[in-house]
Amino acid sequence: MVILAQQAAFPVILMIEFIRADHFHICVPLERLEEARKFYAEVIGLKEIFRPDVFGAEGHWFDISNVQLHIGVESTLPRSIRHTALEVKDINLAKEHLKRQGVEISEEAVIPGRERFSFFDPFGNRMELLQIIK
Repeated sequence: MVILAQQAAFPVILMIEFIRADHFHICVPLERLEEARKFYAEVIGLKEIFRPDVFGAEGHWFDISNVQLHIGVESTLPRSIRHTALEVKDINLAKEHLKRQGVEISEEAVIPGRERFSFFDPFGNRMELLQIIK
């Protein structure tokens, strides 16, 4: 929040107007970067896109509808509740696909109006998939 001016006792406030999320970033150890590329391209089915060579470190970018997944390099950290949630058209189809690929599924607490589950990728990054139920 930015205060533009003081008028009497009330400040005039300008709020940030967000348009959309552009990308989210996950990390994998350097020695598993190619494995991560294959997991997200071949198991999850994402389309790899151009990544400019300006970062001084290796990585990969993928397209997911109107947002991107960026994979960078960092030492492995312990598992956490930190995660990204992605809405899918058919939660049951997504769950069955991941199970067939040998991905461990974790059921999540029920939230009214949403069906959801999560999984950890092979590198310890937690992802939630959800479907809005109307």
